[in-house]
Amino acid sequence: MTELTVRRPGPRAWLTLTVCEAKMVVRDTAGLVVPIGLPILIMVMNASAAAGEQVVNGRSALDVYVLPLVLTIVLTSIGVVNMPSFLAYYRRSGILRRLAVTPASPAMVLAAQMVVSLAQAVIGIGAAYAVAVFAYGALPPVDLGVALGVAGLAVAAMYGTGMIVASVAPTPNSAVAIGLIAFFAFGAVGGMFGDTSALPDPLRQVGSWLPFGATVDALSAAWAGTAVDTSSLVGLALSATLGAGVATVFFRWD
Repeated sequence: MTELTVRRPGPRAWLTLTVCEAKMVVRDTAGLVVPIGLPILIMVMNASAAAGEQVVNGRSALDVYVLPLVLTIVLTSIGVVNMPSFLAYYRRSGILRRLAVTPASPAMVLAAQMVVSLAQAVIGIGAAYAVAVFAYGALPPVDLGVALGVAGLAVAAMYGTGMIVASVAPTPNSAVAIGLIAFFAFGAVGGMFGDTSALPDPLRQVGSWLPFGATVDALSAAWAGTAVDTSSLVGLALSATLGAGVATVFFRWD
């Protein structure tokens, strides 16, 4: 008998799938505009006053407080809300199930979606930072390397949380609903609506460990040039690890 050789998808297949994912994201108007437009709007509303208030190491309140918050909103909205809704749609429509019986693994969809959403995050962060620099004179982080490392860890944490949402959500609409609840809940205890010092101590402590608050705190420290709190890094690492574990156990392709 002649053995059949299964051809694995090559670079062209990966590129085609990534382009298709990009087209899907572009067609989702709300999912495309909100993660970019909302953070810029929040920044503009706070930038004028914050830019003139010096905080530490020549950095203003805009640099140390507003920009970390804005960048965290971009990462959270894409990782926790947008990405899980696409995966839930593909599962509900049977796309992942059909891919499972072809040389193109469903994991390719997940990888392509992550690449596209990361590109969207880079665009959103770049747009917000460009507005902050050219309109309000924002400065880069004192510890740029630390900021980039924190951003990478934050991406892993947000995607881990997003995979939990994708694992438990049975439909695309429920994925959006669960993601939005998580987004606003994390934001509420992580500083999105104001200084967390007004929160009860236990709630404030929990918020600093969750991905949103941990990212804001760590990026703020990097911008100010101060030591990043170990608890922030541990919180982000735990979120990424927990997300990967839950997705491994509960995520289904069909």
